[in-house]
This record gives sequence, C-alpha cells and structure tokens, in this order.
Amino acid sequence: MKKIYVFICMLVCVLMACKKEQQPTNELETEVSELLSKMTLDEKIGQLNLRGTSSRVKGQLPDSLKQAVRDGKIGAFLNVTNTEHVDELQRIAVEESPNKIPLIFARDVIHGYKTIFPIPLGMAASWDAQVAKNSSRVAAIEASSFGIRWTFAPMLDIARDSRWGRIAESPGEDPFLASNLTKAYVEGFQGDSLNDPTSMIACAKHFIGYGAAIGGRDYNTAIISDAQLHNIYLPPFKSAVDAGSQTLMTSFNEMNGIPASGDRRMLTTVLREEFGFDGFVVSDWESVEEMIPHGFATDLKHAAELSLNAGLNMEMTSKAFEKYTKNLLKEGKITETQINSLVADILRVKLRMGLFEKPYRVDKSDNLYADAHLQMAKEAAIESSVLLKNKNNVLPITTRKKIAVIGPLADKPREQLGTWTFDGDGTYTKTPINAFQSNNVNYNFVEGLSYSRDKSTKDFSKAVAAAKNSDVIVFIGGEEAILSGEAHSRANINLPGAQEQLIKELAKTGKPIVLIIMAGRPITLGNILKDVDAVLMTWHPGTMGGPAIHDMIFGIAEPKGRLPVTWPKVAGQLPLFYNHKNTGRPVIPEEFVQMDSIPIGAWQSSLGNTTHYLDVGYLPQYPFGYGLGYTKFVYSKTAVSSSTITKNNDIMVKVIVTNVGERKGTDIVQLYVQDVVGRITRPVRELKGYQKVTLEPNEQKEVTFTLSLDDLKYYDNQEKLNVEKGEFKVWIGQNSAVGISAKFSYE
Repeated sequence: MKKIYVFICMLVCVLMACKKEQQPTNELETEVSELLSKMTLDEKIGQLNLRGTSSRVKGQLPDSLKQAVRDGKIGAFLNVTNTEHVDELQRIAVEESPNKIPLIFARDVIHGYKTIFPIPLGMAASWDAQVAKNSSRVAAIEASSFGIRWTFAPMLDIARDSRWGRIAESPGEDPFLASNLTKAYVEGFQGDSLNDPTSMIACAKHFIGYGAAIGGRDYNTAIISDAQLHNIYLPPFKSAVDAGSQTLMTSFNEMNGIPASGDRRMLTTVLREEFGFDGFVVSDWESVEEMIPHGFATDLKHAAELSLNAGLNMEMTSKAFEKYTKNLLKEGKITETQINSLVADILRVKLRMGLFEKPYRVDKSDNLYADAHLQMAKEAAIESSVLLKNKNNVLPITTRKKIAVIGPLADKPREQLGTWTFDGDGTYTKTPINAFQSNNVNYNFVEGLSYSRDKSTKDFSKAVAAAKNSDVIVFIGGEEAILSGEAHSRANINLPGAQEQLIKELAKTGKPIVLIIMAGRPITLGNILKDVDAVLMTWHPGTMGGPAIHDMIFGIAEPKGRLPVTWPKVAGQLPLFYNHKNTGRPVIPEEFVQMDSIPIGAWQSSLGNTTHYLDVGYLPQYPFGYGLGYTKFVYSKTAVSSSTITKNNDIMVKVIVTNVGERKGTDIVQLYVQDVVGRITRPVRELKGYQKVTLEPNEQKEVTFTLSLDDLKYYDNQEKLNVEKGEFKVWIGQNSAVGISAKFSYE
C-alpha cells in the first residue's frame, strides 16, 4: 500500500512538472493565452482589422461602427482625432465588448504633431541622434493627448533617388547613419515605458525596399539582390527591432516579384526568426488588396490567404481578412493556430502598452506648442540646415545691410511645414518674414512669385527694383509642401515654376544673392549655381524655420547640417550614391573628356574607357556628408594604432582636427572604410563612424574611432555574414569624397 502511495505521489509530481513545463512561464504570455482562450473566432478576426479613413473620421460616429466595436470586430483605428470620438469608442471597447479588449488609435505623426520639426530627410542631415529623439518625444507627448498611441513612423527606407517623393521621409542613403537615427526615433516615440500615457508605439516602415523603386517613381517595382538587401536596406529595420519597435509596416511595392504584404520569407523568416521580432506587422493602406493588380493574387480571398500565411497581423482599411478568414479556415488553407499566433502578437503589444489597466487618454493638451518644444524645433532646424555654398563669405550678413527678401516661400506658413503634417497649424508657424519683423531687420519684401510653381513674370520688375535698392538679396524658394511626399515623384528636380528665371533677372543687378531652399529633396542647381553667392538648404524646416533661418543668416547660429544623400547635378545622374562599386573601369579624372571638347568628326572611340556621362561627368554637385560652416577646419596626422586587426585586437583610427578660422564652429568628423578585395565586390567607401566636434578658434582636438572585425563584416550572396582576410583602406574627413587615408590588414 505504501509503495502504491509513493508511486501515485511520484506520478502526480511528474504530471505536475509536465504541466508546469507546458504553461507559459512569462506572466505576459500567460495573460495573452488566457485572453485568447476566451475569445471567439469573430473576436480574433476583429483584432486583425485596422479601420479608419484617409484623413479623419468626421461628423457623428455611425451606429454601425460603434456596434462593430461593441462586438469586438475592430482591433485599432486610424485617423480618429476627435477626442470625443476617441473616448467614446474606447469606452465601448473596454466596457461593452465581450472581452473588454482596448483599441489602439493610430495616426501618421511623422515629424511632429502640432509642433512640427524639419522633415525626416532634414533631421537626417543633422547627423544627431539626440535631435531625432527630441523630435519624436515631443511628437509623442503632443499626439498622445488626443489618444494617439501609435504612429506610422519612423520611415526607414534607404533612398538613393531624389526624384522619389518620399525621399522627404527617408533617413537618407546610408545604412549606418540611418540605423543610428532609427534607434533614437524609436526611443523617443516609445519613451522610457510603453505604459506611460505619453508613450506612442513606433511603426518601422516600409518593410522592405520601397526606397529602391525603379526610376524614383512611387509604388514602383524594386529589384534588390540578397547582398544589397542585407547590407543596405535591412540594417535600419534590424536597428528598429533591437530598439524595441512594437510594430512594422509592409510596403506597397513588390521586391523581386513578391509584394511585401504577401512575402513570407521577409515577414516570417527574416523578421521573426532572424531578427527575433515579437510585435505585430500592419499592412500599408489597402496593400493587401493591391496584390491583385500586382498580379500576385487572383482575388481578395486569395490576397487574404497569401497575407495571413506570410505572417501579416493586421490589415489596414481593406477587408480581405474580415471577409474571408473564416472561409479560409474551413477550407484548410490556414489554421486556427496561425490565427491565434497573429492575434497573440497584437494582444501582447496592447498589454505592454498598459491599455487594459489605463485605456483612456491623458489630456496634456497644455503641452501643445510648449516653449520647450518650440525651442527644440528651432534647434533642430539649425542642426539640419546645410550650407552648400558661401562665396566670399557673404554669410553671415551684417545687421547693418539692407536686405531685399524675395521668393515664393519667404512667408508661407503652411508650405514651410512640409509633407505629412495633417495636424500642423500654420497660424503657429514662424516664417522668415515673421522673424525679420520681430527682430527689426532692415528689409524690403517682394515675393516676385506667389507660389513655387508660379510661372507668371508680372511681378519681376517689382522684385528687381527692390533688389537694386538693397545691399544683398535673400531669395527664399524651393518646393511647396505638396510637391514631395507620397505619390509626388518628379522627373525634373530643378526649382519649379519661374524661380530660375527670376533669379537670373536678380543676378543682373550685381547684388550678392543668398539662396535659401525649402524643399523635400535635393534640388538640381546647375542652371543658377553661378548666379548665386550662397546656398543654404533648410529642407522644409517646420514650425520654427523662420527664427532658425534668421539666426543662421545673421551669424547668431551656424548651419550645422551635413548631407544625408548625394546631391546630383542633374536628374539624369539618378540613382546616385556615394557607396557605389568601383567597376572594372573606374573613373580616371585626368582622362575624362567632356562632350563639348570632342572634336567634330572625331574618330569613333570610347574616350577614356571609364564609367561617366559625357555631358555632366562623374561627380555629383555635392557629395554625401558635405556641408560648410562659418569657420574652417584642418585635418592632420591620421594614424591607425596597428597595421593589423584581429578577432581579439581592435584598432583605433585617430586624427587631429584644428579650427583655423576666426570664430567658434562645429564640424562632423567622418570615418570611411573600404574592403579592397571581397568575396563579392565591395563599395568604394562605407561610413563606419562619425563624431561632432565643436572648437574655438585655434583650438584642436584629437578624434578617435575604434574599429572591430564586427564593423567590417558584410553579407555575401549566400547571406553569410563574415569578413575575409586582406587589406582595408580608411579615411577620416569632412565628407565622403575627401579625407586623409591610412590602411590596415586583417591577417
């Protein structure tokens, strides 16, 4: 009897141990499992649905919409910004739905909610993670007051083609810089704790390859090799996952024949298995349904099947999941286990956000346009602005000079904000004219053109008269906000309208011209560059662009930005990027023959046998990393700590930077490396580090970078991450085209 008792006790212990092993050990996972066990199939499918409109829900909430929430058939909303609607919908969800599962409210909060910062491409020009983090933290604080706890940002699409409208949202062309900024954006949006009422979960987008659209034409096909994918396009997304981004968004485009919303390899194999992502993935606007015109899905039901099997968690606005998930389950084309897994990812994020305990928004609307927010926006505009030309040090302007302010964007509050600013209020925008007025600048303002695309010359005479009666001309032009952003690609990226024509008329006065550009992309300047004395690129600088521009042109502040993209001479050079391959016939500068130098009737030849254009040559207008300041820096004594690098021996690369100018200034010291010979050919240079240095006149500083073997690894065509033995070249300089070189080896 005793033996039987002992046996039973042992058996019970074994069974309890087995049961314990089968139970989730993580408290969060236990909560997810318990919720799932209570949910009906309809409620599970409901969590997969993101509903809303293209702008915002207006008027009264339809009874049908409220009933859908009451029935648990909607998991999240986008573009509901009426706080009464937000409060009512959330109340229904947490008080009247079967399992009291709260909603998430989403919005495109891209570079500010009320206080607008520079466009993301401008933020990338700051090369400053803290500036990026400040922008997203301010956006989260302001937007969360309206119940928005989910933003469709940051956009992480590496962009090499300035014709693409969405380059304005891009972090630029370099994966190293983009990855650093990504971490800052995610941390700023999400804050120190996801359940803080001012935390707004990030959504890294667009996964994957959207910025590689052929011809810079939005929504177009992308063709990307595995090596390019892993070395160029994926690193920012890996950075987002590592930083804790709770969501990702699939892109509109297809990559190598597979639309992103149906790409199982990318959504499951790479994102889940390789990157370890455990948040949820949302489609872009109707991109599930758009797999039909792509030619990938036969109909909406097939589109649902493809996306669910790929691992897409939530469908934005289209209704493939809502309509066909049950049928697909009955037909055995998906399983309830799959559905449970997709829903669990969404519930996990909602629990992390603390929505079950604190579902309602916390009104902090007194923080809108707070003085601290405006000051950070102004600082961001200064950090982002890039001085491209400054002939004879025309900038900064002395306050004694009389200024003619001319151009279509000198006093356009709304246009200054740039793309994706649904909620920005132009009445709070400080334009350059506002700043000149408040600072008692001696100026005369004549627009000359009423908007950026204006082709009328009727006011040219007024502008020229004002110019003749001035000491210096400040021309503020560029693109209206609507000319960049989604679906706003341009084949010609010159200044639009009659701006070039007006600048040429102003140049005839002989007065120095300072060209200030507000635009969502690099602007080709070949037709007018010789006519202007200074060029300051401010991108679309946001709410405080005017005061920032005032301070920069009068020397109160120094433009500190550096280009995050290569600036082309003409659109015909695009796509254009610094980290290109060398080719078998790299350019030999002294052998280049420009088209106009070819003799008439010349014997047919290949004129140098190198990779170039006959008309514009081989160089960009300005290289990646380029930017001037108001002082001059000299680099000297670049050295490496060792001639060899090993698994256990990092090397240090050092340079002496000296301010040889007459005023305090800031430079961005940039480190580039070339792997001379690889299993697959390697770029001519790759950014591997950068540091901001601020020095007084005649002050010098030793700047040190550390390189390890991990910094040199790359993916080959077999997706193997490694580095082989051989020689490496290294440069430290002020941009990607210059620098003092050294070399080392891996042996």
